[in-house]
Amino acid sequence: MKYLLFFSLFIQISMAQTSNEIRLIIRSDDIGFCHTANEACMKVYTDGISRSVEILATAPWFMEAVKMLKTQPNYDVGVHLCLTSEWENLKWRPLTHAPSLTDADGYFPQFIWENKTLKNSAYLLQKTININEVEREFRAQIELVKKYLPWASHLSAHMGCTNATAEVKALTERLSSEYKLPIQMPQGTLPIKGFGGASKSPEQKEQDLVAILKSLTPGTHFLVEHPGYDNGDMKGVGHTGYENVAYDREGVTRAFTSAAVKNVIAERNIKLISIKEALE
Repeated sequence: MKYLLFFSLFIQISMAQTSNEIRLIIRSDDIGFCHTANEACMKVYTDGISRSVEILATAPWFMEAVKMLKTQPNYDVGVHLCLTSEWENLKWRPLTHAPSLTDADGYFPQFIWENKTLKNSAYLLQKTININEVEREFRAQIELVKKYLPWASHLSAHMGCTNATAEVKALTERLSSEYKLPIQMPQGTLPIKGFGGASKSPEQKEQDLVAILKSLTPGTHFLVEHPGYDNGDMKGVGHTGYENVAYDREGVTRAFTSAAVKNVIAERNIKLISIKEALE
């Protein structure tokens, strides 16, 4: 009886300790779209706080990203499903023949929905999309990633493409179940707000993340961002309304590799986890 009482008390204390734990998921998006993004997405894992990265199977630097990720098999990988090619000077096409999903030049369109500030930009829903083409394309992207990175653990959406229509959303949920690659975060995961902003300097982003981490409450928190550097081929990336991409994303890399950020994580005993770990 005394043993049972002691064991019960131990379980209660353990549960209380677990309930007070602060867990943090840092997801780095868009590895594969350019060389500089690849380097930055790896840096924020090897020298920083990111534990999950989303790869674009359709993007031009996909194979370099694969080679890099194979050197770090503990880096959790997500299949970043894609139906858009947003930049003006850097474009990509579907892996499959999908005329209802492309613009007049055969590239993915710039956006999913109409961008009213960019009147001449192609967007996916300006014409009727063929759901069979979406399914073939999503399957091709999933299977290409799984071919080279078999430890991929989940799906995610580039620019919200999986919610383009109710039909696309239902398709994605079906593929998620079939491939056993979850697309939804666990219930109760808390999105972090107030970090990003294209006009913020790298110094401000670092300071903002330190402040955010100091204020986190017990639970699982989730931040999605796009690492980069203000140099290399990323200097040529952008579109009307978002021209300072490289400068913006340099700040993300700085914050995710910051010694001050890592000190707060250590001081508060914040547990860095991947999406895969959160789903287990």
